[in-house]
Amino acid sequence: MSQHPRAGQPAEPSDLVNIPALMSAYYVNEPNAGKANQQVSFGTSGHRGSALRLSFNEAHILAICQAIVAYRTEQGITGPLMLGKDTHALSEAAFITALEVFIGNEIEVHIQSDLGYTPTPVISHAIIRYNLGRTEGLADGVVITPSHNPPQDGGLKYNPPHGGPADGDVTKTIEKYANAILASELIGVNVVTFAQAKKSRRLKKIDWIASYVDSLTDVIDMAAIQKAGLKVGIDAMGGAGAAYWRAIRDTYQLDLTIMNGHVDPSFAFMTLDKDGAIRMDCSSAAAMANLLRFKDDYDLGVGNDPDYDRHGIVTPAGLMNPNHYLAVAIDYLVQHRNWSSDIAIGKTLVSSAMIDRVVAGVQRNLMEVPVGFKWFAQGLHEGSIAFAGEESAGASFIDRQGQPWSTDKDGILLGLLAMEIQAVTGKSPSAYYAELEAKYGQASYARIDCQATPAQMASFAHLVEKPPYLETLAGEPVTAVLTKAPGNQAGFGGVKVCTENGWFAVRPSGTEPVYKIYAESLKSAEHLAQIQTEAEALLSAWL
Repeated sequence: MSQHPRAGQPAEPSDLVNIPALMSAYYVNEPNAGKANQQVSFGTSGHRGSALRLSFNEAHILAICQAIVAYRTEQGITGPLMLGKDTHALSEAAFITALEVFIGNEIEVHIQSDLGYTPTPVISHAIIRYNLGRTEGLADGVVITPSHNPPQDGGLKYNPPHGGPADGDVTKTIEKYANAILASELIGVNVVTFAQAKKSRRLKKIDWIASYVDSLTDVIDMAAIQKAGLKVGIDAMGGAGAAYWRAIRDTYQLDLTIMNGHVDPSFAFMTLDKDGAIRMDCSSAAAMANLLRFKDDYDLGVGNDPDYDRHGIVTPAGLMNPNHYLAVAIDYLVQHRNWSSDIAIGKTLVSSAMIDRVVAGVQRNLMEVPVGFKWFAQGLHEGSIAFAGEESAGASFIDRQGQPWSTDKDGILLGLLAMEIQAVTGKSPSAYYAELEAKYGQASYARIDCQATPAQMASFAHLVEKPPYLETLAGEPVTAVLTKAPGNQAGFGGVKVCTENGWFAVRPSGTEPVYKIYAESLKSAEHLAQIQTEAEALLSAWL
């Protein structure tokens, strides 16, 4: 897709969503349970939609939350439910609805003490800490967030007792129950009023800010960051973690300048993303233009999306490619943590092959899985995976004692790690990556999103069932044609073609009529362009 002419420029009044109209639509619009695009649909990160499109309305949240209650009963989950929300406008409304249902079903619910905002990784961390040493009465959680999606969107995701995103079997069950409830016109949904919920003895208000921030020394060398005296710019992007960055600054006496730390559900302070939309994507240079303008004023910059499960790392050289930072983080952590040599390093199969070379170089095992952090959650929880990262700027890792920290992506953690890396090595993460390139070779990586017809989207099933035979790609012999991830033999809905020095992968989007072509060369940018050209020609024929 070509870049919008206003990409990276400040949002204008005409770009902003009408928040009163959006909130009214949440309560007034009634979805049609017979239409697929108005049903509950869990993708890789929960159910997402917009009240304006009749895909994220009060009825959806009532149905989903009652379905989660039923799932908890089936699984014997009897502990508290940790409930968090981000700063999207619809998150406020959905939080109230969710609380009314969970309290109405006599579940103990833990929320932030001031009814404030809670990052996704904090919910994961809270679940893990609560369940530590327990074999019964386990906690789980719900986060109300559409992640980095535009302001008009809403989202809800469920995290079971391991603390990370629910896997496909769990979400399919919840989705099935929710759509049945929706089709029955919400028969069987138990609710109380919000006023009753707030007064309930089952509602527990927890200071998650203090518990998370005070525990950071378990996972990050905060003393080294303090000693280095780094000057760091933080773009809070109006998200759920702004108060956390302020607490980190004050608790550890760090030189952090926090911008966009206020809540504005229209996100009017944003610059437009590459497609001209307001999207709080901290891995996009267009969306991160506010912080990039000041890159030379700081030793380091960090940006986070609204629910803080993603990270953007800025150095004086610019915004780091997420793949580059993952490679740096892995190389550094293996050398500066006492991790057992048999614990794996996890990556998604569309992440850079540079990571493969780094993992081999530090003599660790690589676990390559499909797209979605849910594939890492159990391994992080059990301790079989030390670090897990995906190409879309999400990662987490175990703490300094080898215990799970968060089994969901943690943007605060990865931002602090960048500070630790610079404090300990004296090198910015981008300078560190340049050294990895000198050692392992230069990687050129890109992703192209292609609009697709319904017939093309449907043809992916046939493509996966009978993948094509290829002898060469961009002048090199094909070494593998994959339809399943090597690390767990799970299908990823597409095809990956590999050679010694390059690869491409294609998979359909789970939320829109688009297929994504990922490609990389470990030889040159010209070689990457050749891979992309051949991949697009092959796909035109295949689809």
